[in-house]
Amino acid sequence: MNARRVPTSTYRLQITPDFDLTAAEGIVDYVHDLGADWLYLSPVLQAEPGSQHGYDVVDHTRVDVDRGGDDAFRALAEAAHAAGLGVLVDVVPNHVGVATPEANPWWWSLLEQGQGSPVAWAFDVDWDAADGRIRIPVLDARLLDAVELRGDRLYVGETAYPTAPGTVHDGDSVADVHARQHYEFVHWKRADHDLNYRRFFAVNTLAAIRVEEPEVFSASHGVIGGWFRDGLVDGLRIDHPDGLYDPAGYLDDLARLTGGAYTLVEKILEPGEELPASWPVDGTTGYDALGVLDRLFVDPAGAEALAAASGAEPADWQQLTHDTRRGIADGILGSEVRRLARLLTPSTDGIPEDRVVDALAEVIASFEVYRTYLPEGAHHLIDALERAAGSRPDLADVVDRIAPSLVDPVSAAALRLQQTSGMVMAKGVEDTAFYRTSRLTSLTEVGGDPSVFSLSVTAFHQAQRDRLGSWPHTMTALTTHDTKRSEDTRARIAVLAEIADEWSSTLERLQSLAPLEDAVLADLLWQAIVGARPASRERLHAYAEKASREAGDSTTWTQPDEDFEQRMHALVDAAFDDPAVVAVLDALDERIDAAGWSNGLGAKLVQLTAPGVPDVYQGTEAWDRSLVDPDNRRPVDHAELRHVLATLDGPEEAGPERLPAVGLDGAAKVLVTSRALRLRRDHPELFTRYLGLEASGIAADHVVAFDRGGAVTIATRLPIGLERVGGWGDTLVHAAPVERVDLLTGRRVPASRGIPLAEVLADYPVALLVPASVADATERESAGADTAGSTRNGSPTTSGGTTADEAESEAQAEVEILEGHA
Repeated sequence: MNARRVPTSTYRLQITPDFDLTAAEGIVDYVHDLGADWLYLSPVLQAEPGSQHGYDVVDHTRVDVDRGGDDAFRALAEAAHAAGLGVLVDVVPNHVGVATPEANPWWWSLLEQGQGSPVAWAFDVDWDAADGRIRIPVLDARLLDAVELRGDRLYVGETAYPTAPGTVHDGDSVADVHARQHYEFVHWKRADHDLNYRRFFAVNTLAAIRVEEPEVFSASHGVIGGWFRDGLVDGLRIDHPDGLYDPAGYLDDLARLTGGAYTLVEKILEPGEELPASWPVDGTTGYDALGVLDRLFVDPAGAEALAAASGAEPADWQQLTHDTRRGIADGILGSEVRRLARLLTPSTDGIPEDRVVDALAEVIASFEVYRTYLPEGAHHLIDALERAAGSRPDLADVVDRIAPSLVDPVSAAALRLQQTSGMVMAKGVEDTAFYRTSRLTSLTEVGGDPSVFSLSVTAFHQAQRDRLGSWPHTMTALTTHDTKRSEDTRARIAVLAEIADEWSSTLERLQSLAPLEDAVLADLLWQAIVGARPASRERLHAYAEKASREAGDSTTWTQPDEDFEQRMHALVDAAFDDPAVVAVLDALDERIDAAGWSNGLGAKLVQLTAPGVPDVYQGTEAWDRSLVDPDNRRPVDHAELRHVLATLDGPEEAGPERLPAVGLDGAAKVLVTSRALRLRRDHPELFTRYLGLEASGIAADHVVAFDRGGAVTIATRLPIGLERVGGWGDTLVHAAPVERVDLLTGRRVPASRGIPLAEVLADYPVALLVPASVADATERESAGADTAGSTRNGSPTTSGGTTADEAESEAQAEVEILEGHA
């Protein structure tokens, strides 16, 4: 196995049949030139036919042939390593795809042989709940009339299902054959309450596997172990650990398999929640960092006016989320709650089953975190039990009866509760409540709590110090394949907090021009249109349909209200076809464009230089105004990005005047991204600490700045407010007196205890300062000694004989100066 590596940054690629592993190999040089340290790949094991995301693995023994197969994966890994890049791969331990039974050998065997299958142990099935059969919720109102018998297989539509040996005879009806199988086709609506196999959330076509069993772990991780034995992979991202029976035990097994390789978990942390310290991991995939970063750029003064803007904003976020969680527990995940109730039977004798189910649903709805990890997180569970008993006194006696089993770390019911609570939280909050609130929609992001409106600079600095001290190698993110809105969409929406009264009147005008009776949804849609502008009509129609049905207030997935949806789609069309609406949106664009770009550049630079391992989601090195999936998984034009980067790295004869303006082409963001990534990769000695820097002057509230041990980040916040006070004026950021160079513009900053922002931020709303000796040495390394005195890539060089080693030594001395001023 490789020696343990830890990335300084990653670049996430969505590997699909259309952008396969061979295509990924073709951009290895671009990713390296951009400055990223590792490639970060979406799942690559064999997935469902046509899968665009890869989270529906059907065969753990090979790399997906439609994504290039094993040989292409090896070629990509070898190319990445040859270029100095590490490789991080997303793996899915919790579930497998079962939409196409014939594609999944394990599922096919289970359906064919039932409990007698040699892989029956792999699946989490409650056989007692359905007389020893697996319920498959695929039928419509026609029931068995929708099923055909063709040869020795049953078909629902064009999907084939096996039959047990000896169960098909000449002249048999479909009903006769069906009755002899180890599975039972049922109406799809019965999945809510009668399903007897565990799923990924409420997705019937993703069946959970029991990876806690050694045989299942070995069978599903054999290829993954081989990657590490062969030195192809350096780290893993673990999808949805909260769905596992024993996350800590699984992660221990994984650490042994990989030799303790770099590992991240897709763990959603609620505000104030900590990652279990006992887990052998390097951190999370970064949603906790995302929530902090976003709120740094939100004006707290806008909270009240924005809440009133739609006229129907829910008043109590905690009550809203309790109710949406309860709705999920009673609805699409009711089968999981009922299964849990069956496990509690010995301790609930004499209590009607419906009361036990009611009490369990109330306990689960009262969770304020996705999952408690007994015994470490027992206090979260106890809080939920107390809240449930308090909110439902009529169930207090039942809660008291079930509590001992639920808090016992080795109880089957306690462990099942752990697996269930996260599903309810995700569906109830992320996929329901987030669409029923619209105060400031950039805050309704995975892992975030929209009731926490903004974050002060002081609180931000403390969060960075905490991360550096506790989880220095955790990932930080701004956009992922699962974010509800991409970073630049959120950056534009955040501006509305600075112009809350203006937005309120704008929204009122838009509502009068294109009315929709669901005021919260209308507000949410207009914010999406503004944030993602100029998104296409098709993208916005798709978003409106998903948002409205997820909210479930005016229409739903299972019972769409066609009249309402027609009016909703008319709202979207008005954004393109109604001249009055277009004029309102154009005027708003003029108002927020520059501020949105400022927020976007600021958040990007802060993320890339703050503690943790920053990830750049594909394409977000330039502007990306995406909405929820699948919109955020659209193909990326890497050829254009390569061209932009090459232009920025062009010949020195072009001079500093060719620095890109901040505009629609996104070149300025590519500049910021590439310079920050390269600095972190090439000069880790400048990122060894975290020191928040204070500001003074008329606009001191409009800057965030910090020193990472030599590299200094400065970013504008609340840019419209900055305009209102007349610009930077006499504002200074106070740092140790070291001569520095801004890597973005090449501007030299003389040694002084005050960095003048009016000068440093004259071209861009952000600056990345390094000791002058580092900038000079870096320039000579890239341009050659014969170019001393010229300017290239926006960074000046000076004449003289300083070597790179000497420059690094000087930088270390400057770090010591900084430490003396801490």
